[in-house]
Amino acid sequence: MLKENVNYKSKSLSVGFVERLAFGCGDLANNIVYSGISTFLLFYYTNVIGVGAAAVGTIMLISRFLDCIADLTMGVIVDRTKSKYGKARPWILRMAIPFAIGAVLLFSVPMSFGNNAKLIYIFITYNLVSTIIYTSINVPYATLNALITQDQYERSVLSIFRMVLATVGSMGIALLTLPMVKLFGNNPRAWSLTFAVFGLVAVFLFLFTFLGTKERVKPANKKQLETNIPIKDGVKALFNNKYWAIITSALVLIFIIMTINGGATVYYAQTILGDKNLVGILSTAMNLAQIVTMFLIAGFIKKHGKRNIMIAGSVITIFAYAIMALSGTNVQLLLLGNIIKGIGGAGIAACMFAMVSDTIEYGEWKTGIRTEGLINSASSFGFKVGGGLGAAMIGWILAAGGYVGGATVQTASSIFAIKSLYIYLPMILTVIQIAILFLYKLDKEYPSILQELRARGNSN
Repeated sequence: MLKENVNYKSKSLSVGFVERLAFGCGDLANNIVYSGISTFLLFYYTNVIGVGAAAVGTIMLISRFLDCIADLTMGVIVDRTKSKYGKARPWILRMAIPFAIGAVLLFSVPMSFGNNAKLIYIFITYNLVSTIIYTSINVPYATLNALITQDQYERSVLSIFRMVLATVGSMGIALLTLPMVKLFGNNPRAWSLTFAVFGLVAVFLFLFTFLGTKERVKPANKKQLETNIPIKDGVKALFNNKYWAIITSALVLIFIIMTINGGATVYYAQTILGDKNLVGILSTAMNLAQIVTMFLIAGFIKKHGKRNIMIAGSVITIFAYAIMALSGTNVQLLLLGNIIKGIGGAGIAACMFAMVSDTIEYGEWKTGIRTEGLINSASSFGFKVGGGLGAAMIGWILAAGGYVGGATVQTASSIFAIKSLYIYLPMILTVIQIAILFLYKLDKEYPSILQELRARGNSN
């Protein structure tokens, strides 16, 4: 049996399969809403509810900056939480049911409302769900990885389980949403019922995460167990952590790309390929390739390091976009591009959050302050900004191209806008992402940092 409380004096302990699975199920639950937002929410707003894409995109972007306050606040709350269950797990339990309710509210815009009233409803519910509820459960969940273990490899394995199951969630949303909407009547109410089902599933998954995981890691400085770090000191330590800044910058780009790709797929399938039902096929091809690759990638991470695997995955992704650019309306070639993109995406997904966790030890080593919650909340803000910018870009670029929701025929400029969102813009952003990742050198430095932290713990 693993002990409940283990500090830096302890040797690295392996994490059992059930705990790995329980941890991963947390992001499976998270992705029910996140993938719903990134893949279908804008489509639901423009094509089902009938509001303008640019207006919705602007609302989503504004909301991301409100997230800055919410994320940092939640990070401080997590760091200051003291309970018999730890500092992260209690919040997963508390917010599971509100999370499910929020999923329904997002897809329940009253059809009787006028356009302005619809936009007000969208602004309120989007911020309630994304800024408050999602933050209150996702920041603690992201923090949990660093609290389960300090072993670099084990953190990577936990991240693999997380991203495999997150990918399963994305695939499930892509495959099941439109058929379930059709099953429930293919009307606005059907969207509410669909996400009510998804929300109920998420509650049970979060419960498994809460029951199946343990928090073991404690600060090297025992005084942190008894006192709260002043907010200004925590924020100062955060901005003195160069590797946190690097990986968070990369996360912004990664989630811009993911959101653009997810949101643009339905438009590409409907407008370019002439069949919106191809969304499920294209997404499944990519996600299955990503899942299979992540099952095989742990050994490569152990040998080559997380940064190098992320760079390799990014290069493969660029190659995939090149194939997709040449595919035109050839579905088979487009499927091949999505499969290769899934292979590259596995390298990115398996490593990115584990790299955030590793920056916690670097920050503690450099500043003497350990703030798991604050670091993960700030990184959470980074990928939410990325998601918000991605969603806004979809709205803005569609509007600039003259896209008309529900129109049978689109203009040449709107078709180019959709192709840019689905292929060209993500390709350019991936190149920038690679350049940023070359600045990250913590993989080589981490063992000596951890050794010194343990020595500090022994001297306390």
